[in-house]
Amino acid sequence: MATSDHAARVRTGTVPATASASAVDPRISVDLAHLRSLESRAKSLTFLPRQPARSVLNGRHASRLRGRGLNFEELRTYLPGDDVRSIDWKVTARTGKPHVRVMTEERDRPSLIVVDQRMSMFFGSELNTKAVTAAEAAALAAFRILEQGDRIGGVVFGDEIVAEIRPQRSRAALDRLLMALAEANGLLHAEAPAVEPIPLTRILQSVARMAPRNHLIIILSDFDVVDDETERLVTAIARRNDLVLGLVSDPFADNVPADMRLVVSDGSLQAEIDTGDRTAHQRVADMATGRLATILDWQRRLGVPVLPLSAAEETLPQIRRLMGLRQR
Repeated sequence: MATSDHAARVRTGTVPATASASAVDPRISVDLAHLRSLESRAKSLTFLPRQPARSVLNGRHASRLRGRGLNFEELRTYLPGDDVRSIDWKVTARTGKPHVRVMTEERDRPSLIVVDQRMSMFFGSELNTKAVTAAEAAALAAFRILEQGDRIGGVVFGDEIVAEIRPQRSRAALDRLLMALAEANGLLHAEAPAVEPIPLTRILQSVARMAPRNHLIIILSDFDVVDDETERLVTAIARRNDLVLGLVSDPFADNVPADMRLVVSDGSLQAEIDTGDRTAHQRVADMATGRLATILDWQRRLGVPVLPLSAAEETLPQIRRLMGLRQR
């Protein structure tokens, strides 16, 4: 956050919130009690295939949510009234009699909520830090998905930690996810030592391993540092699963002030950037907005729905708006 003389400390391209407020202010740091308090508010959301007309998940903007997969039950001879599309032509040719494959819908569907809690998320210029917005969105989605009867799991990662929770249809799995979120968020503070953060590509590789097919996957991140490999992994995951990208940003990225002195540090070396200089200001603005444009372009080219979430707004109302739901 900017100080009174418009100077700010920046680590790895972000402006951390102050550590003094993080212990008491839920806009900067969330604890387990706060995340659990969101349960009753999650009831208004839905992650089922049938979406409101204005929802970004309804198929007009990207691929529809496909819902639960199908389980193979048996092969049997064709009976009048059977759907001809269910005929197994190989078995029919081998036996000389028409056979159909009987499939039943899975009782539940596994879901993975992937939440970024790296230092790049520890920034907020108006309301929340991006890390808080991502954690709240993850908790809201987790409560609703479990209530729908689906399995819930996730991956929570910080600069140095990764917690994997295998999808289960149980309150215990949801609690493990919330505890991992609270723990990872609690590690974020302005005096945290500078480290090389875990790359997003490594997390996506874990997601691809945990969710080979027919999962609902929600990734909540600012997508700091993406490249061709990131896009390749996103494409592969989306091909076999329902993938939703929650792009968490802050208004600072849309309108970088032209009168700030940013001290950029990697923990050992530092440099001052004066955004009053037109060239320097343009470079900082391009860096901030270029990543947003890249992720939004994936929606257009890959058919992956993107939920743009702002750290400057309350989390639930903007999710409801993006999902085409009336505001309460």
